[in-house]
Amino acid sequence: MKLAEALQERADLNKRIAQLSSRLCMNATVQEGEKPAEDPVELIKEFEACTSRLEELISKINLANCNTLVDGVSLTELIAKKDVLTMKINSYRDLLNNASRLSQRATRSEIKILSTVNVKELQKRVDDLSKELRVTDNKIQETNWKTEI
Repeated sequence: MKLAEALQERADLNKRIAQLSSRLCMNATVQEGEKPAEDPVELIKEFEACTSRLEELISKINLANCNTLVDGVSLTELIAKKDVLTMKINSYRDLLNNASRLSQRATRSEIKILSTVNVKELQKRVDDLSKELRVTDNKIQETNWKTEI
């Protein structure tokens, strides 16, 4: 199985487990003399099987991420880099949005609002970080499809 396939299965299992948990809660109680819409015992069996498989996949994925190198760097390190780049980009975009909101004065007596940062330079920084994020993500995705676990 490729690492990318394991990641897809992990995502599917997470959704399935959330659905099963919800269905278990909906069938946890019934009015006396009634039957639940679904058998909680069967739902619990399926829930246990899914969570067991998820644990197995997470372990394999984490080991593969630690042991797989891309240009001398582990996938774990690349994923950390991607996460931090995403955080930086989002924060800088928020800063840009606020720094770019300069209100127009109708009269000379109104308060003039000025940006405290160089918007042009900051936008260039965001563009550069976005490119670095795309390159990093592409390396991760490519490696995920090449790596056997």
